[in-house]
Amino acid sequence: MNAETEIAEVLHTLEARLLDPLVRCSPSEVDRLLSDDFVEFGSSGRVYDKAIMIEALRQDPGFDGPRTIINFKALELSSLVVLVTYRIRETGTLRSSIWRSNGEHWEMVFHQGTCSASG
Repeated sequence: MNAETEIAEVLHTLEARLLDPLVRCSPSEVDRLLSDDFVEFGSSGRVYDKAIMIEALRQDPGFDGPRTIINFKALELSSLVVLVTYRIRETGTLRSSIWRSNGEHWEMVFHQGTCSASG
């Protein structure tokens, strides 16, 4: 297995953790996965930073039941930064995230989820 494949598998696992309701409602788990300079553009048009996202997920993890990642792709932007894109099977939502290695582990720097009419 090459390094790109290994990184893609790690990031796929991390994205799946962020879709797990038990992880989403755990401030300490979400804190470990998001970088301090994290930003999300929500489908509502609202912009979230790390603190707002941790509190929002603590109050409401957003959904019950499984979320399945399909069409996952990882594009290395630099040796320490990777863009991932995928779709959620159950909702058709398109998602993109930028992950950055801090030398010890990967942290999400940016995320955007977009509702898709084509599902």
